[in-house]
Amino acid sequence: MNTAIQVSVVEDDAGVRRELASLVEGFPGFACLETYADAEAALAGIAARPPDLVLMDINLPGMSGIDCVRRLKQARPSLPIVMVTVQDDSETLFQSLAAGANGYLLKRSPRPKLFEALREICAGGVPMSRSIARKVLEFFHRPGQWPVPAGQPVELPGLTPREREILANLAKGHSYKEIAADLGISGDTTRKHMGRIYEKLQVHSRTEALLKYLGR
Repeated sequence: MNTAIQVSVVEDDAGVRRELASLVEGFPGFACLETYADAEAALAGIAARPPDLVLMDINLPGMSGIDCVRRLKQARPSLPIVMVTVQDDSETLFQSLAAGANGYLLKRSPRPKLFEALREICAGGVPMSRSIARKVLEFFHRPGQWPVPAGQPVELPGLTPREREILANLAKGHSYKEIAADLGISGDTTRKHMGRIYEKLQVHSRTEALLKYLGR
């Protein structure tokens, strides 16, 4: 019985598409289910053959990767989607995550990072390089972006003190590893807390959780 995590790749560049598919096939515990050259084909194909997670480019012919993510999430809210793109500007990053993407990686990232990202998302994490995470926070903290002062959390009923601590650390740009070290808990415990936070806030990504925490 095949227990490999099935990954679909959406990428218009044929060379990059083949490379990503080959990389996924070479990762222990993962297999490339299908590849798509555009969003329209991906929407139809993923509906017919749902993968366990998706690697998504942003600049696609026709419908953009961001719009494709939004459509996929409407149909399958729990489907993990990681953006793999050359674009690292804050606006594009934020739009992708707000559409429902569960992670954001740059194509120039070392290939071992992609394997780490796939493992992290399967464990309930949100793969994102430190530089990308900083850009998210810079966007969050711009004057005038929020109905409360930048960085000022709002009350979120139902969260435990520990869950509030974790959200506060996330809002400072800390990684799961840093949060675990700071709070004296394991990485797995941190991820379990994040899973409960997602459930309580009815969100699907770290970005959505931070949006609620910061009063968006």
